[in-house]
This record gives sequence, C-alpha cells and structure tokens, in this order.
Amino acid sequence: MKRVVPILACLMLSTPAYAQFGSLLHKAEQIGQAKQTLDDLTITRQEEIQLGQQVSAKIRQRFGVVQDPAVTKYVTEVGLLLAKESSRPDLPWQFVVLDTDGVNAFAAPGGIVHITRGALGLIHNEAELAGVLGHEITHVAHKHTVDAIRKNRLVKLGTQEATKDRSVLLGLIADKAYDMVLENAFDRGDELDADKGGVELAGRLGYAPGALADFLTRLDARNKDMQLPNGLFRTHPATQERIERIRALAGSKTGALVAARYAANVSYKETPLAGIATVVDGSAGLAGSGSGSGSTDGQENGGKKKAESSKEQPPKKKKGFGLASLEASLKPESQSAQVSASGGARGVGPDRAAKGGPNPAVVTVTVTAAELATFRAGITG
Repeated sequence: MKRVVPILACLMLSTPAYAQFGSLLHKAEQIGQAKQTLDDLTITRQEEIQLGQQVSAKIRQRFGVVQDPAVTKYVTEVGLLLAKESSRPDLPWQFVVLDTDGVNAFAAPGGIVHITRGALGLIHNEAELAGVLGHEITHVAHKHTVDAIRKNRLVKLGTQEATKDRSVLLGLIADKAYDMVLENAFDRGDELDADKGGVELAGRLGYAPGALADFLTRLDARNKDMQLPNGLFRTHPATQERIERIRALAGSKTGALVAARYAANVSYKETPLAGIATVVDGSAGLAGSGSGSGSTDGQENGGKKKAESSKEQPPKKKKGFGLASLEASLKPESQSAQVSASGGARGVGPDRAAKGGPNPAVVTVTVTAAELATFRAGITG
C-alpha cells in the first residue's frame, strides 16, 4: 500500500494539467474544423452576386455616388467591353463612379466595379481607364476576394462558432470582404495577376496595353512622399516593380490611347493630395454632408452633362440561404465609424481617408448591343 499512495498522488496532481491539455487539443480541433470549413467553402454564383451587392452598398454609403448618367454610361461602356473579354462575361457587370476626390477603385464580388472621380481625374486617356478597370475586373473574374477570405487567419479563428450556421458564416465573410475590398487587401500574387489581366483585356480591345503603367507611373510620382497606406494600388508588390512587369508584358505591342474621346466625356481634374478633404474617426456620417471634395459642388467637374439626382430605391428582398439577412451586419459607415474611419488614428493616407459625397444611390444606365459595337469600333478608329 505504501507504494500505491505516491502513484495516486501523482495522478491527482496530473489531472488538472491533463484537463488543460485536453482543452487545448479541443480548441485546436475546432480551429482545424473552421479552417477546413473555409477551405471547402463553395459560394454559388447567385450568392456571390448577393454578397457583392452588400459590399457595394457599404462602399457607396462610404463614398457616395456621382449622380451623372453621362459619365456613368461612358465608364460602363469601357467596362462592359473589357468584362465581355474576361473569363466571366456572363456576370451582371455594373460600374459605379464614386463621388470623392480620393484616387481609388474597388471591385466587389459578383461584378460590381467602383472607380472614384479622383481616379478619373488622374487618368489621362481611355487606354489608362481600360487598364485600371481591367485590373479590377480581373479581381472579380478570378475570385480574388473569396480566395483571400479563405487565406485569412482571423476569419478562420472567427468561424469556430459560425460553422454550424451557414448564414452566420456568410455574414462573417461579408463583413470581412468589405474590409478587404476597402483596404485593397490582396496579396502579391493576386495584384500581379490583376495587373496582367488589365494589360491583356485592354490589349484585346485594341488599347495600348502598356497604358496602365503610364497611369501607375503618374500615381507613384504623386505618392512619392507618402509614408502611410494610400488608396489605389497601395498594396505590395511595390509600384515600381509592377510598372516594370506591366511594360514587360506589353512588350513592343502598340495600341490606341483614345485620349480625345476620354477628354470629351470626362472633365475631372486631379486634386493634389494636400487638397483632398478627409474624414476622421467618429465622424457622424462618413459619406459626407456636402460634396465629396473641397469644391462647392461634387458634380461640377463631372461629365459634359449634369443630371438630376436619382432616388435610392428600397432594396428588394432576396431569396436563398440568408444573405439577405446580412443587411443588419453591413451597417452604414455613419453607424460604424470606428471600423472604417480615416486619418492618422488608423494610419491611412488621404486617398483612403477621402471624404465622400452625400448620395449613395445607384445611377442606372442602359447600353444596347448596337451602342457597344459602335463604341468598340471607335477604339481603333
């Protein structure tokens, strides 16, 4: 019996440690299951479209939309031609001009591409616009946002409780997708792939394939003194590396710039970084209370025609596994300023922190097949 006592004492002392070890194993198993859930996650085409609509609604709430059908139709015509050359021409592609001086562009899943009037002001010709839109279209066509979600460690950890409920899981994905799109949080491979796509799509239509590099060179010079993350193409790889790769991809191929048509449809001017009005953490209404810039009229430098503001239509209820229920999780920026506000507190530059316009309503335009064919013919003259 004397020998048994020490053994029993040892077992008693070991029990808490064993329980703790078992708890750690259980947590590791949960994390592994969550990772597998994301790795195996398949989002249908319709689910992706609905997800993109939710993300776009938040982007439009954040920056506002230029209420000008003329400039919207012009950007849409360029975008649709590119999208039809992509690997996913059948998506319901939509192109939105955001009402802000910041230079930026955002690709929401499902085919909604946003570009700011600040970016349009920095762009000099239609070939450069095609390169930028082609870059964003490639992000959508190659499902970079969904893939980035799968790679995100924080999302994997957060899915431990969500794996039992698909609508909860997709709600988590919608929130993270918005954050990633807003921050241009794609990895090096995705950005290079999107650059390649922008060059190839533009080239297929007869545009100068290296024009995207011209725009990036101008953007790089504009941002040369920036030490903070700042809007469009701010992510790695370094801009100079991307410029060199784009020029190498373009090689000796030539094409049209279509500068005259661009100037006839877009009259925005570049706003220097120092002149961009920004919003700050805690702002009550990050979409802005007036124009999206320091000007008195956010549309006065827009397309040749000014349009009456359109009214936001109430969103239609969507069917499916529950993505429509994500409305509550995708709160307007005015209600979640701490999440995606700007300025020094978050360490972002003026393009990312730029103030937006007051109207988030989508501007609906119609482009017929005949109009698109005529527009395409005008690329090469």
